Amino acid sequence: MMREISQILVPIDFAKHTDKLVEFAIYLAGKLSANIIFLNVSETFGPYAGLAHSSLDLAAEEIYAYSDKKMVILVEDNKEKCPGCVGKVVKGDVVDEIITFAKKENTDLIIIGTHGAKGIEKIILGSVAERVVKNAPCPTLTFNPFN
Repeated sequence: MMREISQILVPIDFAKHTDKLVEFAIYLAGKLSANIIFLNVSETFGPYAGLAHSSLDLAAEEIYAYSDKKMVILVEDNKEKCPGCVGKVVKGDVVDEIITFAKKENTDLIIIGTHGAKGIEKIILGSVAERVVKNAPCPTLTFNPFN
């Protein structure tokens, strides 16, 4: 039996196409009468050789604080169109944290944006969206902001 979609997870990175992804997710959530959790993963830096650990910790904290402020603004800017929306910022590996969060929150659907990486860029960076799709505990809808 198909479960009802009432909780949608939308991972965002605050890149230039975030607004299109947010707009699409809010539209779809409205059609489904579902709630949205916007999630930003503030990546932590592992112990890289030759780099001062305290400098990386400080940079990671600054990135987290910046993301947290951006998330508050995003939720505030969309509260009329999306009354039940909430935003969370967590620290860790992007793919691992999205998957863990989706499991913990019993997410019914993940809507994730693609960045359109091709060729060597995709080989080197990998695709976050692709890895989320392969490991997600629920259906995943990819959104191409370039179309």
